[in-house]
Amino acid sequence: METVADIERQRDAIITQIREIRSMERGSITEQYIKVPQKGGKPALRGPYYSILRREGKTTVGYRLTTDADLERAKRDVEAHRRFSALCKEYERLTERLGEFERGVAEVGGKKKPPRSR
Repeated sequence: METVADIERQRDAIITQIREIRSMERGSITEQYIKVPQKGGKPALRGPYYSILRREGKTTVGYRLTTDADLERAKRDVEAHRRFSALCKEYERLTERLGEFERGVAEVGGKKKPPRSR
């Protein structure tokens, strides 16, 4: 059976994990190839070139990752942001559950059923 103390411990663990994230970046990494015309033949593909892109409002912003070190850092940072988002969702779920306990709504196995109208 889940208790308020269990929920508090889980929330504290999430905060600790969030605090350990040192760098993160929203967006995704894209791999691009450029067609380069060749004399007397079909175009050759050059690449891959990597960029990191994200939406800000109605526009897409990003920049090219020019070195292998930039690419590796970007992969770590994008993954850290995904982890951060997942931790925030779990924290939100636990906080809702904690609120249910405090309001007396929570019971073993989930929420109470609402009363039926007559």
